[in-house]
Amino acid sequence: MLSRLLLVAFVLISAPARAGVKEKVAALAPQGLVYVIDANGAELVAQNAEQPFVPASVAKLVTAWMALDTLGPDYRFQTSFYLDDKRTLYVRGGGDPFLISEELEALAKNLVAATGPTPLAGVVLDASYYPADLRIPGIENTAESYDALNSALAVNFNTIHAVQRGSAIVSGEKQTPITPLAIDQFRKRGPKGRNRISLAQDPALSQQYAGELLVAFIQKAGGSVKGAITTGPVPQGLAPIYVHRQSRPLSEVIHLLLVGSNNYVANQVFLEIGARRSGAPVSLDKSIKAANDLLAAHDLAQSIHLEEGSGISRGNHFTARGLAKVLTLLAPHAGLLRKSKGAAFKTGTFDGVRTLAGYLDTAGHGKVRFVIALKGNNTALRFKLMQAIQSAL
Repeated sequence: MLSRLLLVAFVLISAPARAGVKEKVAALAPQGLVYVIDANGAELVAQNAEQPFVPASVAKLVTAWMALDTLGPDYRFQTSFYLDDKRTLYVRGGGDPFLISEELEALAKNLVAATGPTPLAGVVLDASYYPADLRIPGIENTAESYDALNSALAVNFNTIHAVQRGSAIVSGEKQTPITPLAIDQFRKRGPKGRNRISLAQDPALSQQYAGELLVAFIQKAGGSVKGAITTGPVPQGLAPIYVHRQSRPLSEVIHLLLVGSNNYVANQVFLEIGARRSGAPVSLDKSIKAANDLLAAHDLAQSIHLEEGSGISRGNHFTARGLAKVLTLLAPHAGLLRKSKGAAFKTGTFDGVRTLAGYLDTAGHGKVRFVIALKGNNTALRFKLMQAIQSAL
């Protein structure tokens, strides 16, 4: 009897609060999509919630959930190194999304220790883990960093950061040596020494840059390479001399992905999901199938449609209820999202699209899950809505 009375009292107290938040939301954005549920799935706000929407980068929340579910938070990407009897070094890429300069520096020290002081005869790069014709929907042939080409073997998010100082082209970051290809690409495409340049046009460019940067770090670690950098398969039967495991576990990669919203990283992770479920080599079709199977297993097949894992494609379509359910599934890892004033969230931005989704601490309903999708380019409005929801609940 007492429990029933408490339930009735809660309903009577919370009903005005729910009405108040709905009025605030409607006043701020009457045409906006706003959906809020509590931890038990009870709907607190459902304005225009039946309308499917383009998620933009909040799609990364779905990729994060799928990756943590399929690969596990402790998963680490690997890059394998082989040495033949002529001292030719073979490098087999494993799709590591964080093969950045700091990682290459640590990697090179271990590699030189494993290969010994005698100069290497050359470097052969094997990127066959990914298909050569891989294309991600929404990735365009531009020099913008968000359009970087996905690859089994790429460094620094498949981008170059160089700057011009006087007549010289130098690295734009102290941890990264300048290389001949970086100088050449900057001169061809660099916008007066600012911004990152993506290597989106030609897979051969990204592999050459990866090879040049690796050689630079080998030399920095006390080794040397006498011959050329080429591409080709690792010879059959050759055992690895060193396997580098990414220093960051997947949970940290996901955290950096959700905070930095890097499209390249998101799709490297998304592609690995398919490879884990269906085996090598990677393919977008394998990852789409793996995603659809996982969505179907959670009754989300009609609610979440993915063409890729970053949100860069306008062909991705979600429903608010579907994404809210994903937020519930991702809730054990909510700490991986960007946090501010009792909120953990992910934004999404396209021309004409502003989205925001995540978790909010509220006084009356605990940690709620929320989805906001707006048409137009009012970036601040989505945050005003989030704050209104938090203050009213």
